[in-house]
Amino acid sequence: MNWIPGFNFCALALCAVLGSGCGTQVSDPLAPVDPSTYRVDYQVVPDSADATVRVTMRVAQSRFLLRELSFKPGPHMRNIRADGELSIDSTGATWQPSETGGAMSWEVAVAHRRNGDGYDAWLGPDFGLFRAEDIIPRAASRTAKGAGSETWLSFRLPATWSAVTEYYDDNGRIRIDNPERRFDQPSGWIVIGDLGVRRERIAGVRVAVAGPVGHSIRRLETIALLNWTLPELARILPELPPRLTIVSAGYPMWRGGLSAPQSMFVHAERPLISENATSTLLHEIMHMSLGFKAADDHDWIVEGMAEYYSLQLLRRSGTITPERYADAVADLAVWAEEADHLCAAVSTGATTALAVGIFDALDVEIAERTEGGASIDDLASALWQFDKAVDVGVLTEITENLTGAKPDALHSDNLLGCRTIAREST
Repeated sequence: MNWIPGFNFCALALCAVLGSGCGTQVSDPLAPVDPSTYRVDYQVVPDSADATVRVTMRVAQSRFLLRELSFKPGPHMRNIRADGELSIDSTGATWQPSETGGAMSWEVAVAHRRNGDGYDAWLGPDFGLFRAEDIIPRAASRTAKGAGSETWLSFRLPATWSAVTEYYDDNGRIRIDNPERRFDQPSGWIVIGDLGVRRERIAGVRVAVAGPVGHSIRRLETIALLNWTLPELARILPELPPRLTIVSAGYPMWRGGLSAPQSMFVHAERPLISENATSTLLHEIMHMSLGFKAADDHDWIVEGMAEYYSLQLLRRSGTITPERYADAVADLAVWAEEADHLCAAVSTGATTALAVGIFDALDVEIAERTEGGASIDDLASALWQFDKAVDVGVLTEITENLTGAKPDALHSDNLLGCRTIAREST
């Protein structure tokens, strides 16, 4: 057993907290029957009095499958302790559990301000709202060949509280299953408290809209807007995420929207459709659904595509008229005049507005050159399947494959502050 310098814990108490016998190792009855699988249980216990959560990670295995975990403790992570071998230095932390498993625990101060204007992670006496990544550090595993995890998440909450995550909850048993990873860890947005929740299946997607009671959360209005727009999105992309969890709250949360895999946060006071006909909700859903990432200095592609399609979904669903859509694009063109560059690490509001105009022009160009045989939807579908960072060269190559010609809309003359549209050779 390793002790972290500066901590004064009783060995007996530590064994009790971690659930370890601290003596002769025996096979854990929770270990999966599959000899190539080890079990991981995360338990989250919030303490609203000091805005912290305590996380205990317990590993059970019938043989020595999980050999080592390595991670970087976040700045708000403290009181890390474990049985087995634990080492922490300036480069990060490494935990080596025993042959039959073991446990590690830590505490995290949850509250975090975003740009000094409201919180994007919060825990108070009435509710908590944060991402799993805020409280569980991303870890790399070293395992026996072919080994994988069976991962579960649970919460120990006050009597009147419940939890909503991006995962299916079977009476408090939450299975974490990511086919792309052998070591599954919880991800996405989490809300806990005295919650109001509305659920619906829309276009094959299990939708949940959740947030603390007493906040002005538009649960049914959100469901209604998604009933109109998600079927349109299903016609554009080859596949939608199986689940969409929307968490919301008012003060003191940041007054915006943020997406994560299969989940998103939107402030309770954000309108579903703004006066300029844009939608923060649909913008974040496009981020989540498209899923591609921008190359360095090409954030405008990700942000512009999300904003452009948030308008398109409203127009195609009949939520706004074609005339209203045209007015919205024209208003964004006026805003775009404030942009002094396009290619940059972070897309500003004016830059995103400029990007919307580029994608609108690109859609027209693709349709004209293919005589209606293709559209920007074909570009979006290709990007959905693209597994590398996207830059102007990628957009140009996909469009050229659709039309047989380099797109005028992506000519360097139209890309303010961008040096080239040619895809760099590697």
